Amino acid sequence: MHERSRELFERSRRLIPGGVNSPVRAFGGVGGTPLFLREGRGARVVDEDGREYVDYVGSWGPLILGHSHPAVLDAVRETAARGLSFGAPTRLELEMAELLTSTLPSLEEVRLVSSGTEAVMSALRLARGHTGRAVIVKFEGCYHGHSDFLLVKAGSGALTFGNPTSAGVPPELTAHTLVLDYNDPQKVEDAFARFGPRIAAVVLEPVAGNMNFVRPSLEFLQVLRRSCTAHGALLVFDEVMTGFRVGPQGAQGLFGIRPDLTTLGKVIGGGLPVGAFGGRRDIMERLAPVGPVYQAGTLSGNPVAVSAGLATLKEVLKPGFFARLSARTDALVVGLRREAQAAGVPFSAASLGGMFGLFFRDAPPATFGEVMACDREAFARFFHAMLGGGVYLAPSAYEAGFVSAAHGEAELEATFATARAAFAGLRGA
Repeated sequence: MHERSRELFERSRRLIPGGVNSPVRAFGGVGGTPLFLREGRGARVVDEDGREYVDYVGSWGPLILGHSHPAVLDAVRETAARGLSFGAPTRLELEMAELLTSTLPSLEEVRLVSSGTEAVMSALRLARGHTGRAVIVKFEGCYHGHSDFLLVKAGSGALTFGNPTSAGVPPELTAHTLVLDYNDPQKVEDAFARFGPRIAAVVLEPVAGNMNFVRPSLEFLQVLRRSCTAHGALLVFDEVMTGFRVGPQGAQGLFGIRPDLTTLGKVIGGGLPVGAFGGRRDIMERLAPVGPVYQAGTLSGNPVAVSAGLATLKEVLKPGFFARLSARTDALVVGLRREAQAAGVPFSAASLGGMFGLFFRDAPPATFGEVMACDREAFARFFHAMLGGGVYLAPSAYEAGFVSAAHGEAELEATFATARAAFAGLRGA
């Protein structure tokens, strides 16, 4: 069925570690051979064997307008024709800064970088430099890029510092990272009671998307904001995934919580590599060249990438965009729940804006532990049944899915028909 993809994968494995340039692409969580994609139009992608799929990965979130949107392509062509990179300031960088700071009230100043990983790494260095403290609090199941001190799992006991989760990360580099349970306000209060004067920042995905889709409780977010304020720590929202994906002001706008620093990526690049971090002016002006915290990047604010992001954001911020996107995403999860219920398969689904999660359990999870208790084998079988029917989902039970403005009734109906057969197959397994 995927002969060309299989051939390319075997060739890639001889030259690229694991045959992929990012681990989740390897289909390790579901088994089988990853698809090699050659083109995308609207809500659909085509693999190297010429098979078409309804795409719910969307390059892992950036393609909120769908693939090859005309306005984005036009902006990229026009900008590239003038030059690919300068290593000097450009008008486009200023336009992006003006758009971001005028849209997100928590951003008084912003700096552009080239990836979400770089944005979070830089924001947390800035937090440490601003506060003069070392401890970073993060949450089990939240992913913030592959910086050494963030590749960490919870310690063996209550309120112990984390242990590295990757070879090559010395324990001393995670010795100042405290890992807590997501959606547990009491653990937050306990951590601040014990370590408050040492905590530089708390960083979290305000809607988790890297342990699948998990919504926060409002109490959890409010306790974070209150605790950080009381103890002089900074609250950092990692909105690399949720920024301009769940609403026009991200998760912070939806929940009414104002972080001290925000990191952005994905949608603000429109499919090209762009990241950003920003926040309060007094914090941001600790950055070089005006302050002592060093951060730099040769390709930061690359004009071609920024032009793609600006074109995307101009479409996204038009009136009614998120109402339509949310309605379409909600229709997807409602329809999938209906098909699962008809087949008698334990299943739940949830969404927010253009993000969604699928779970083989009776209710959407609220914690990392509940995510881990989902039936991964059922998901793997469902994934391959959907793929065989022309629907491309994230190849992992621990990743959120994404709907774009290009998904229409035809894509939803095709998805439901494929899901009907997939759930029926699970019932008979």
